[in-house]
Amino acid sequence: MTDSNCIFCKIAGGEIPSATVYEDSEFRVILDLGPASRGHALILPKEHFKDLCELDEQVAAKVLPLAGKIGAAMKQALGCSGFNVVQNNGETAGQTVFIFMYISFQDTRADQPWLRGSRGRLIRLNSQKSAAA
Repeated sequence: MTDSNCIFCKIAGGEIPSATVYEDSEFRVILDLGPASRGHALILPKEHFKDLCELDEQVAAKVLPLAGKIGAAMKQALGCSGFNVVQNNGETAGQTVFIFMYISFQDTRADQPWLRGSRGRLIRLNSQKSAAA
């Protein structure tokens, strides 16, 4: 089931154009329009789930292996030594759009790992300083 009011359902379904890096019958992986780092990708199921608690078990069994596949491909394509996979559940955990998605971050600079904080600010993990998003 999709949500006709959800922009990510429309992107996952191909109704709205995106920079798609992978697609199959159950998922679309797109590059984020406002990336936190090079290779910042969103793994979108083609069905709407509010968060991890609502995620169908069959979809759940496929999404983490897909995140690994996308991360490995990004490491090779971007020359990265690592990546982060993030999944927020609920507003207090930093979820700003209420649809389940995995977020994959890559960074080519080992001394500059970034994560998006709960207030939408970028947090540099090695120094705990933040930068405006």
